[in-house]
Amino acid sequence: MPKETTKSTKRKAVEKSEKASKGSKSKKDPKAPKRALSAYMFFSQDWRERIKAENPDAGFGEIGKLLGAKWKELDDSEKKPYIEQAARDKARAESEKSAYDAKAVDSAGSGGDADDDDD
Repeated sequence: MPKETTKSTKRKAVEKSEKASKGSKSKKDPKAPKRALSAYMFFSQDWRERIKAENPDAGFGEIGKLLGAKWKELDDSEKKPYIEQAARDKARAESEKSAYDAKAVDSAGSGGDADDDDD
């Protein structure tokens, strides 16, 4: 026998549908520049295949744990190339973002009405 719907279950369903419609995210621009990667991410890209080769039966989560442990073991001199790479990538991301923002402002500002100056 089907379950009877009560006022409280109907109210919860309505609240859920209202939340879903209110919290809809705006679409991300696919042309937007990518964010900068951290030093750890450059390290993990470099070492992931080595860790997989050493531990062929390890799953995704286990590989992540092993990478994290390896990163913690490194001293500052071993981390330095990854930190420098991250700094270069941060500069790249900032310049791309500023160019993207300037382009967005230009395109938004040029769509104005020509009759704005009339008094």
